[in-house]
Formats: sequence, C-alpha cells, structure tokens
Amino acid sequence: MQPESLVEYGSRRVIITITAIFCALLEIVDSTIVNVALNDMKGNLGATLSEVSWVITAYAIGNVIIVPMTSWLSAQFGRRNYFAASIIIFTVFSFMCGNADGIWTLVLYRFIQGLGGGALLVTSQTIITESYPPEKRGMAQAIYGLGVIIGPTLGPPLGGYIVDHKSWPYIFYINIPIGIIATMLTLQFVRSPKYALKKAIKDIDFLGIGLLAVSVGSLQYVLERGQEDDWFNSTSITVLIATSVFGFFFFIWRELSTPNPIVELRVLKNGNLRVGTILSFILGFGLYGSTFIIPLYLQSSLHWTPQQAGMLMVPAALTTAFMMPIIGQILQKGVKQTILVAIGMVVFFLYSFWGFKVLTPDTSKDAFFWMLILRGMGMGMLFIPITSLSLSTLKGQQIGQGAAFTGMMRQLGGSFGIAMITTYMARMNMIHRSILVSKLDVNNPAVQNRVNMMQRNYMSKGMTPDIALKSAYKALDYSVSGQAGVQSYMDVFMFIGIMFLCCIPFVLMVKDNKKKVKIDMGDMH
Repeated sequence: MQPESLVEYGSRRVIITITAIFCALLEIVDSTIVNVALNDMKGNLGATLSEVSWVITAYAIGNVIIVPMTSWLSAQFGRRNYFAASIIIFTVFSFMCGNADGIWTLVLYRFIQGLGGGALLVTSQTIITESYPPEKRGMAQAIYGLGVIIGPTLGPPLGGYIVDHKSWPYIFYINIPIGIIATMLTLQFVRSPKYALKKAIKDIDFLGIGLLAVSVGSLQYVLERGQEDDWFNSTSITVLIATSVFGFFFFIWRELSTPNPIVELRVLKNGNLRVGTILSFILGFGLYGSTFIIPLYLQSSLHWTPQQAGMLMVPAALTTAFMMPIIGQILQKGVKQTILVAIGMVVFFLYSFWGFKVLTPDTSKDAFFWMLILRGMGMGMLFIPITSLSLSTLKGQQIGQGAAFTGMMRQLGGSFGIAMITTYMARMNMIHRSILVSKLDVNNPAVQNRVNMMQRNYMSKGMTPDIALKSAYKALDYSVSGQAGVQSYMDVFMFIGIMFLCCIPFVLMVKDNKKKVKIDMGDMH
C-alpha cells in the first residue's frame, strides 16, 4: 500500500525537483522562444504576419484550457501517469512542429503541444510542494519559482541564438532530448498521491469540460487577437466576448451544482487562495507584460537584434535566481508573506519609474543594467511569497487544485497584460504623434531650416532637389514616429508601476493567518 506522505528525502527528492523544474522550464521557454522566430517561419512557410502569429495564440489557448483541469486529470489517471503523458505529448508534438510543412499544420501541432505543456507547469508545482515537508515549503516554492521567472527571460536569447546559427525548427527540436530524459525520470521516481481516485465514465463532467474549453478558449483568443482585429469593431471578437461571458457563467453554475466537478471551485472558499489568485494575476501582468515590452522597445526603437535584446534580460533573471533561496529562507524564519509582497511591489514600481525616466530614442545599453537588476529583485520578492500565501493553508488534493487556479490566473494575467499594453500603446502612440505633428508648423523658421539642411544632405548624395525634399519630409515623419513610439513605451512603464503601487494597500489589508498556517500545514498529508 502506498504511504500517505509524499515527502521525499535525499537524492530522490533532488532528482524529482530537477525533473519538475526542467519540465516547468520546457513549458515556459517554449511560450516565448517562438517570438523571435516568427519572421523566419513567415518566409519559410509562405504565411502572412497575421497567420504566423497564430503559432503563439494556438499554444496559449491550449495552455489556458488545460491548466484548470490538471488537478482532476491527475486524480483520474494518477499524477505520475498524467505527468509522464503530458511530457510525451509535449515532446512528440515538438518534433511534429519542427517538421510542419504548412502554417495551419504548425498551428494545430502548437495547440496540441500547448495542451501537453499546460499540465507541466501546474503539476510540477504540486509535485515539488508535496515532496518537501511543510516547514520547507517556502524553499520549495523558491526552487520552483526559478523555472517560472527565468523561463520567459531565457526564451528570446535562446531563440535568437538558434535562429541566427541554425534554423527555426531547432527551437522545437531542443525539447526532444530533455523530454525523453524527463519522461524516464518521472516514471521511475514520481509517485501518485493516495487520494487520486478514478471516476467512472458516467461520472465525468463532460459538460463542464466543454464549457471550460469554450469560455477560456474564447477569452484567450480575444486577448491575443483583440487589438489586431480592432476589438468591438470586429464581429468575431464581439461574438467571442459574449461566448466567453456566458460560457463562464454556465461553467460556474455547472461546477457548483454537479457532484463531480471538473474544477473544484469550492476550494476558493479558502481566503488565502482567493487573495493568492488575484495576486498571481497581477504578477502575470507584470512578469509577461514587462518581458513583452522591453525586447519590443529594444528591437523597434533601438534596432537591436533579437539575440541582443534577449541577452540584456539575462542579468535580471540571474538576480531573480539569486534572490529565490534568500526569500525562501526569510519565509521559513516566519516573516509574513504580505510584507514581502508589499516590498516587492514597491521595488517593481521603482523599476517601472526608472524605465519611464531612461527611455529615449537612443538609450545606451549601460542605462538598462541596474534598472533590470531591480526588476529581478522585485520578481524574486513577489513570486515565492504569493505562491506560498496561496497554497499555505491548503491540504491534500486542494494543493493541486490551488496550484491550478494560481497557474491559470498567472497565465491570464500575462494575456490581459499584453492585450492591454498593446491597445494602450496603440492609442497613446496616436495621441503623441498628433501632438508632435501639431508642433511641426511648416512656416516655422526652425522647421524650415531643419528640412533645408536635410534636403541639402540628400542632394549631396546625388538626389535631385524634388526627391531630396520628399526624402527630407519622409525622414522627419520617421523621426516623429520614433519619438511618439518612445513616449508610448514610457507611458506603459508608468502605467505598470502605478498599477503595482495601487495594489500595496490591499495586500497589507490581508489578515495574517500565521497560527492557522502552522496547524493546517502540519495536516497537509
């Protein structure tokens, strides 16, 4: 008979921890590594930019559909079997993605890869949490957090290096050896919990699965494609927003009324988990939002290569890695999670304000170093306390259910963040451009002098006066667009910073459940 406790010791715990971290890293790196290869895919597969962006969207939709169901699927098939099957699906479809001969084939394979990958993140967190005794769970979350925080940062430089030196299929092929090793280690070392009980086919909540897939899939599509399709001016976006709203309403009703729910919503009665899911959403917003905005600014405004843009993020990731065990130790000594989260939010605000101050059309590389180090510190101080707070008063199967909620909210927070940032930037860009253009009066002597100088410069290169004049106006327009773009990036940094600052009072209002934590954590197994 299987022992009730899943706590591991010695080399066995080390192997399980490394396996789980590698699986979490595989999933997260794959969500960002593709970004820098889209241009090559577009040319190689003969696709438009709109079509090739589905490679990212399909993976995200597959991810976000499967994450809330991971706890139930683990119980249905046994955690070890489900985790191993997810790694196999992810690995096989990585190979299929690399061999895709058309854009829509690749999109289909990416969706299925996303279904396999979504499980890796949440199940890895549950496995690590339950492999450590209650008093060491803060350290366990620190170890898991390394993968989650560093993953999005590793993707762009790794993808840039592979695309520069090989070809885009290799961004998928690198998953294969890691996936094979992780599958073998999982089958050998990971154990399934005793409370994982199968349900008969007639008891499976197929209606709940359908409603969840439709509502979450529709929402993810809207967030990924809304700005490009012009939001409510698009019939498909409007229909999918309505589908998502009604889908969530009927899904919640179904899950609260059926005796065998696919997602156990009642676990949200736990106050710490409720707060943790909201904070996970904000963390996802900041983590994925800033990981999205910085490389975009570096490549579009400063004209850096994808690899250069990605490498700039590495020191911040290393800072986070350095911070993780320190924060884990601080938590083990009894410092309140809410205090650390509040400090982390202040640090993230300072990083955002710093970004607002240093952005220009020609900012030097050195100006970013300490600013990004501060970002790494802030992320380290946010991730572990939020995850620890979320799962601290859960026990048994609730740990997996809670991890699924926080994982889904972090993913949705990132999608909301990128969608909001993209829309906000597009609007602010138009506003800044119109303000700058209004100040460029052609009758202004300074403007006329600038145009004349540029015209003479072009004429010295052999252009005729009329073509040189057109080129001068074109260059001036390009300069205005660049200035407007930089100002919109500055606005985004300030927007993210103020959002984190506004959350601090609400975090500090969360009640301290220290006594309850000690009692419940002892009963986790």
